[in-house]
Amino acid sequence: MVIAIVIILTLSSVGLFGLLVNGAKRAHYRPTARNFGLGLIIGGVTDFLDTLGIGSFVTSTAIFQASHYLKDERQLPGTLNTMHAIPTAFEALFFVTAVSVDPWTLISLVVAAAVGAVIGSEVMVKLNQRRIQLIMAGALVVTALLMTAKLVGWISLLGVANQATSLRGWPLVIGIVGNFILGLLMAAGVGLYAPCMVMVYFLGLTPIAAFPIMMLSCALLMPSSAVNFIRRGRVAYRGIFGIILGGILGVVIAATLVKSLSMTALSWLIVLVSLWTAQSLWRAATRQHKQFN
Repeated sequence: MVIAIVIILTLSSVGLFGLLVNGAKRAHYRPTARNFGLGLIIGGVTDFLDTLGIGSFVTSTAIFQASHYLKDERQLPGTLNTMHAIPTAFEALFFVTAVSVDPWTLISLVVAAAVGAVIGSEVMVKLNQRRIQLIMAGALVVTALLMTAKLVGWISLLGVANQATSLRGWPLVIGIVGNFILGLLMAAGVGLYAPCMVMVYFLGLTPIAAFPIMMLSCALLMPSSAVNFIRRGRVAYRGIFGIILGGILGVVIAATLVKSLSMTALSWLIVLVSLWTAQSLWRAATRQHKQFN
């Protein structure tokens, strides 16, 4: 199964890179050393943080806005999906081959997220995006507080084992349903990483098991979106090849760091990521509220 995943991710990355090169030619893009260098830094920072579970879209958007990187804001979704698709595939390749997770558990949760994302693109966009973001932000804060209480010894009922690498029975069903819902929520602007890390923790899996599950989920979802954006000309090519290379380097450095962390350190990382994601969702919901009032 691991070999099949490696082949799929490798082929999709090579194919996507080829489409990017052709897209850049059609757009008459001429790379410069300055743009490539700037892209290298952006990719290195954002995908380093992405590999830690913080996510790359929020950080990339913040950098783009601060540096006026994009000339046309309508290209933001396409650029984000395209520039991070290949580094995310590297994340998935690293964790799938380096972290032992039961194949049935891994594939079940990943497929559930993929199906949820496909359905979500049609369903979730019709719901109140701001309300979903606020609810998820509150849930992540509460979860982070509960996990903190467990880690400092105040309670001992959460994430009891936290050493398992597989799910069976009802925990597996809960995991499949949970990841399906998280796939749905991606269409409403809620990132999959932090909630998936929390869910895996509470189901009793070892914290590092979240990384191949969430990375592979996104690695299989992003290329299809990227292909559509490239075909429609909704990608900014300025420095994008530098971003991809920098992103790959950032992934390698961060993945090595994560793999060497203790389980306690990884649990604290989940707490920090949960709080970071909660404040990002809260800010996004607040901005949206101001725009419509």
